[in-house]
Amino acid sequence: MSRARRHAEGHRSGRAGWLRAAVLGSNDAIVSTASLMLGVTASSASREAVLVAGTAGLVAGAMSMAVGEYVSVSSQRDAEQADIALEKSELAQEPAAELRELAGIYEKRGLSAELALQVARQLTEKDVLGAHLRDELGVDPQELARPFQAAWISAISFAVFALIPVLAALVAPEGFGLHAIAGVSFVSLLVLGTLGAQLGGAPKLKAALRVGVGGALAMAITAGIGKLFGVSAG
Repeated sequence: MSRARRHAEGHRSGRAGWLRAAVLGSNDAIVSTASLMLGVTASSASREAVLVAGTAGLVAGAMSMAVGEYVSVSSQRDAEQADIALEKSELAQEPAAELRELAGIYEKRGLSAELALQVARQLTEKDVLGAHLRDELGVDPQELARPFQAAWISAISFAVFALIPVLAALVAPEGFGLHAIAGVSFVSLLVLGTLGAQLGGAPKLKAALRVGVGGALAMAITAGIGKLFGVSAG
């Protein structure tokens, strides 16, 4: 008799925290940096000015992403910790009422009243706070928001992907900077959208088009504004 195969499921929801920060940072890096450089390029600025603008955008964007993610995720963690403190207080003051509340949650999910109360009691005996946090508040005490993780992942991903349009402008032949920045950035956005979908288990084509079309629109508008101001200045 053959050995039974182990059942394993490759869920991806556990990646949500760091994946969100990485995708947000990298996507924003390409779109914002490329758009900035295209706007400067379209205004007939020199290659040196375009590279300075791109480098400045890279540094400023990475710092902005880090600070923004840290503040945002810190607020989320503060809310989670406040909920935990409140739940601890309620469990200490009214354990019986909290037990009935937990049983009521299981009953609404389809268990009989008797079985729901039995499940609530068993889970409470094992980990009373964890049971209430997970099933009453939807908070996993082992998966609280991580501000520092979100900050450094966003900053690094932004800096790395912002290099793409900068390098494209650096190696492009004279007079082809605009086309090089736009083309390389657009392809990179398509790849990024596909990769994000692969990591998250989402439809690849839909994700790639969403990222690519959105980025292309932002770059086109910024280039148009740069062209307009460049002509006006001339």
